[in-house]
Order: sequence, then structure tokens, then C-alpha cells
Amino acid sequence: MSDSVIHLPSSGPIRPLSVWLAGRIDWPRYAALAERLAGETTTGGRNPTLVVFELEPAITIGRLGSRADVALSDEELASRQLPIRFTGRGGGAVLHGPGQVCVSFFAAFADLGFGDHEVGAFVGRFENGLGSSLRALGTGPITLPGAAGIMGRTGLLAAVGLAVRRGGVAHGAFVNVAPSLELFHRVTSARRVSATGEVIPVTMSSVEADLQRRVRLQDARTALVESLAMAFGFETTHIQAGFPVAPSAIGPRPTEPMSRVG
Repeated sequence: MSDSVIHLPSSGPIRPLSVWLAGRIDWPRYAALAERLAGETTTGGRNPTLVVFELEPAITIGRLGSRADVALSDEELASRQLPIRFTGRGGGAVLHGPGQVCVSFFAAFADLGFGDHEVGAFVGRFENGLGSSLRALGTGPITLPGAAGIMGRTGLLAAVGLAVRRGGVAHGAFVNVAPSLELFHRVTSARRVSATGEVIPVTMSSVEADLQRRVRLQDARTALVESLAMAFGFETTHIQAGFPVAPSAIGPRPTEPMSRVG
């Protein structure tokens, strides 16, 4: 395990941020890990924790989504080995796979300087951090009005799906850096409202599609960690390799009893 320290100029939380640069994990084990980290950061004394990882191919559907947002038949899903998982996070339907960087943030609001009911302030800070990371990669992102996500020129670049309980936050965002976009155009991940009031479905694009050039996943991970740490004012960030808890030590959890945001 590697452990380095980044000092960031800010006047934010006193407790350091623990960042875990992790590998690939399937959704059931990730959901169990999220449940455990959510409990440990809100009641167990664990420092605020940011996990950067990749999900095994799947489609997850949050509170704002439904099966109707996935324009793939059950037969197509089975042939492509794409399970659908209804989850305890916010946001809509999101396709996961190679080329996507997932980032999850676990913290008690008190450790971030927020009151228990300042959910909107937290979400705004989180989305500002996401937007800063995308700008660092060269895009011109905008927050999606009335929905959970960050738009680029070609579509949704980052889908946001957060969960809140017991004065803390869990889950985070899915950033499309360089995936194959064929199936993403068949999954509605958010909706926006036009100037005339029309509700328009939005699918995910990618940072590479916006920029029309190659983008390294490593650069995206670095930008996400630095921008989110700065957004919340962490003075010290400890970066480690792996998952906070070994996935092999976590059994899949059938439900996620968290309230959702977005």
C-alpha cells in the first residue's frame, strides 16, 4: 500500500480526507462497502473518505430513474451480461463499464462544516468540485438545471447520485472519461427542461467526445481528487491504494436503507 500526503491551501475541515485509489468492483459488493463506510464515517469515527474506483459492467437505477429509461430488452441485457440494479442512491439510470471513473464520498456533514440539514449546500459544493475537475481536463462543463449531473458540449459527462442518512453522505458520481458510447445512447441518465418547458431526455457522452482527443484515466482521477479536496477545503489529503475494506471480506447486501439526493 502506498501512502502520500497532499497539502491543500484552505480553511476547511480539520480532519484529513482519506482517498482510496481502488480497482474494479461489482455493484452488490460496492453497495455493501458503501453501507459500511456510511456507518463508519457518521457514527464510527472514520475520517471523511473518498473512493475512486471502477464498476463492473452493469446498469444501476437510482431514485429518479426507472426501467423505462433503459432502451435494451431483457434478452439484449442478458446477451451482453449487463445486470440491472435498483439502488439506494439518487440520480437516474447509469450504464457502467471500462472508461468510466466512479467517485464516492463518505462523510458526516459535521466533519465538513455543514449542519445536518444543509444538503443543498453540500450538493452544490460537490458539483462545483466535479465541474472544476472537468475544467482541469479541458472541458467547459455546466451544472444540469433541475437534475443531477454535469453537462458538456456533447452530453452528460458526470452523472450524480448521492445518498444521505444520519447526518452524513454516501455515494457520489460517475464520470465518463473514455468509454465506448454505443450503449450509453440507449440509457436515459437525466432530463433537462427546455426554454419552452419541454422535458428532454439526456444520455451520457464522454470527456473524450467533448474534447475530440485522448484523455488518460489517470489524469481524470488526479483531477477529481484534487478538485473535490479543494472544493471542501481539506488541508491534508492522505492517498492510499486499494479499497478501505477488501471486497473479498464483504458479502453482497440486498438493500441500501439510505435516503437519496438527486
